[in-house]
Amino acid sequence: MQTFSWPIRIYYEDTDAGGVVYYANYLKFFERARTEMLRAIGYEQDALRTTANVIFVVRSVQLDYLSPARFNDLLEVSTTIAEVKRTQIFFDQLMTRDAVTLCRTKIGIACLNATTMRPTAIPQPLLEQLQNEN
Repeated sequence: MQTFSWPIRIYYEDTDAGGVVYYANYLKFFERARTEMLRAIGYEQDALRTTANVIFVVRSVQLDYLSPARFNDLLEVSTTIAEVKRTQIFFDQLMTRDAVTLCRTKIGIACLNATTMRPTAIPQPLLEQLQNEN
C-alpha cells in the first residue's frame, strides 16, 4: 500500500508539565491516522461493528521515541500496512516534523467478534482490499 499521511496539530492539552507531548498521546495520534486511513479506503469502524459485528483492537505495540514534539507543532503521521493476515493487520507508522522522525511504531491490530470478544476473520471485502493494497 502506498503510505497514507495525516496531519496532527499539537495542542496545549497534549503536552506534559515539561512542555512536550505526553508519551501516551503518541498512541492516540497513531490511532487517529489508522482510523483515517480506513476511512479513506471506504471503511468506517462503527459501520463494521454494525454490519459485520467486528471491532479492531490493538494487540501489540513497539514504539521508539526519538525526539520530542512540542506545543503548536504541526506533525505528519504516515501509515503503511506492513502485513495482513486473516485476523490481524500490522502497521508501520512514523510521526515526523519537517521530515525529521520524532517517533516510530509497529502496531498489530486484531479483528474481534464484537459480541464474544474472540478473534475472528476480517470481513472478506476489507481483507481483499487490504491485501491488494499491501
